[in-house]
Amino acid sequence: MRLPRLAVAMASIGLVAASVAAVPANAGKTDLKPWSDRTHQQNTAKAASAACMISVGFPTAAGSLESADVLAGRPPQGLQYEPIKFVGTRANATWYGAVNSTGTQFYYYGLLLQGGNLYRHTTYFYDSDRAPLATFKKVGSGWSSFKTIATSNYSVGTPRHQYLYGLNSNGSLYRYSIVGAGIKSYGSFPGFKGFKTMTVLSETATYDTLLMTTTAGALWTVHIPVAAATKPVLKRIRTGGWQNFESLVVDGCGDRGGSLIVGVDNDTKTGTLYAMSKANGAATALTGYGKIPDVVFNGVNSVLITTHYDQLVGE
Repeated sequence: MRLPRLAVAMASIGLVAASVAAVPANAGKTDLKPWSDRTHQQNTAKAASAACMISVGFPTAAGSLESADVLAGRPPQGLQYEPIKFVGTRANATWYGAVNSTGTQFYYYGLLLQGGNLYRHTTYFYDSDRAPLATFKKVGSGWSSFKTIATSNYSVGTPRHQYLYGLNSNGSLYRYSIVGAGIKSYGSFPGFKGFKTMTVLSETATYDTLLMTTTAGALWTVHIPVAAATKPVLKRIRTGGWQNFESLVVDGCGDRGGSLIVGVDNDTKTGTLYAMSKANGAATALTGYGKIPDVVFNGVNSVLITTHYDQLVGE
């Protein structure tokens, strides 16, 4: 089952109710689309073109949440939506959309860091004018030293798994098994001192693959088998050129394992779109589509907005 990725995405999310901030003014953004247009705009874009699309969310330091759809092409097309209320976060993982067992309730869920705490959000949406209901549960503390997080979600076959990856400033990559509303340590891997950004590229029954950049600008895949005792396998795709990006956002494109990548530069508030073949080290084909117009990426980081059922198969 494929759900509309941004049909009702995150229409009014807050973390701790008492700390929800007002949405800031958006000077210069004159063509933002209202939330009521979200389903129509997405379906129209998909019907009009066979090109791939990626949906990106970016929480801002000011306490709002913004999002955009990016349609592949030369140049790419950007469609930004109105900001909504949120809270200040410093790191976020993929947001997954799903429905309940009776098919009557749509919601998004995901993990995020606020200060030194890890939270899980579940945000419910309604067909009526009733405001969305955002609920948050503190999963744990002690996360101050983690620079960024990412989650995998293999849910279309067996054995299923959900993992949380945390890149720590001590140079190690930590993995946790997500069990219900909690997490359980599942080992760590040294050797990641020079790495800067990461996101999930593949999620399968036997392995996950992360796409990561270094502070020097190299682009790598990190292939991590599901078995706890096995070590990751690193392959370098490019030696440089990726140092300006604070976030990578990846979604699938085509039926041969291709991917779209949005690299976000927080300093210039711009996003650049790439198409990538199925990852294969230095032999991987990369095509740059250029800067994404009509979208101001003013978030603290950027994440994929997808569904619980869409799997990434980029390696």
